[in-house]
Amino acid sequence: METVVDASTSEEANGNAVEKKPTVVFVLGGPGSGKGTQCAYIVEHFGFSHFSAGDLLRAEMNSGSENGLMIRSMINEGKIVPSQVTVNLLQQAMEESGNDKFLIDGFPRNEENRAAFEADTGIEPAFVLFFDCPKEEMERRILNRNQGREDDNIETARKRFKVFLESSLPVVEYYESIGKLKKIDAARPIEEVFESVKTVFASINEKED
Repeated sequence: METVVDASTSEEANGNAVEKKPTVVFVLGGPGSGKGTQCAYIVEHFGFSHFSAGDLLRAEMNSGSENGLMIRSMINEGKIVPSQVTVNLLQQAMEESGNDKFLIDGFPRNEENRAAFEADTGIEPAFVLFFDCPKEEMERRILNRNQGREDDNIETARKRFKVFLESSLPVVEYYESIGKLKKIDAARPIEEVFESVKTVFASINEKED
């Protein structure tokens, strides 16, 4: 199987190999910020493959593989799945996609995730898309969607907000400090939010042309 880096193109230019690495965009935002909806639009309009770290972990657990059983055991014991495991699943999904443009949703969740991804893949994100939404609006959305779902209650939502603030906001701040953060006002209607998203991705396409 090709690795992500192997699958990228290399060209000879004046005797020097020029490697074109995959384009990776991390997508971050609190629960209820609208990440999933906007990622679906980005896939449709810009040809990216979309991977959710959480979905990949759940799929691996449900596969019955030895790795999946290990992940399930760790989660059941209240342990944090090692960054290496999540990064390996992301790498595998990227390699199997046949694409070279990726949205990685809900990752990195913390500084350890971020460092592990860059160290193991040799890839830095083109930028980080951050859906900035007030806590009150995210709570309202969670409580209004799919009512009756076990995880859509105010206590669970507030726990998820707390984890996001403690673990993921430092990652957002890091990427902002190095000029790679694209902050989107996510409190607006879906269509207005996507207009802002389109502007960000259009500027990336122009750089590649």
